[in-house]
Amino acid sequence: MCRGLAALPQTCLVRAKEIKSKLGVFLQKPDNAIDLIIPYPEKTEKKPEKLLKPTAEEAALWRESLDMVLSHNYGVAAFRTFLQSEFSEENIEFWVACEEFKKTKNPVKMATKAKKIYEDFIQTEGPREVNIDHVTKDVTLRNLVNLSAETFDVAQKRIFALMEKDSFARFLKSEQYQELLVN
Repeated sequence: MCRGLAALPQTCLVRAKEIKSKLGVFLQKPDNAIDLIIPYPEKTEKKPEKLLKPTAEEAALWRESLDMVLSHNYGVAAFRTFLQSEFSEENIEFWVACEEFKKTKNPVKMATKAKKIYEDFIQTEGPREVNIDHVTKDVTLRNLVNLSAETFDVAQKRIFALMEKDSFARFLKSEQYQELLVN
């Protein structure tokens, strides 16, 4: 039996490499797919969604606007990954949470989601507080009194503008995006 790294006989190392090699096939993903785990607002029991990688032509269209990126599921995932590298993923997570909130029809679920979004992203010292001015915070707080699909619109538009002005140009220059243009 193989024990301890220092005392490993050569046959154990060879055997370990063979096993790793055989198992590695199961761990690989296809080149044209990535996993997207929707991190917010609801945790579901579903398996992560597989996303098809866009063609180089489709990815080239993303240069037109941040709207084009966010209209494509792979684009949202790619932009999220980029923002994570810049330590500002709370912006895209807030935007996604607002999009999911707009789809909510059940008033009880809507109230629960609104509270969670406010506490996480809008409230001062929230765990994922986004960078919005106090006037926008006040408007959003007032909107929470009479919930509607538009409750977070003002704040969402501010964050979208921030991402568009600040992060989007860097995303287009990123190695990650540039690789999409050549594949």
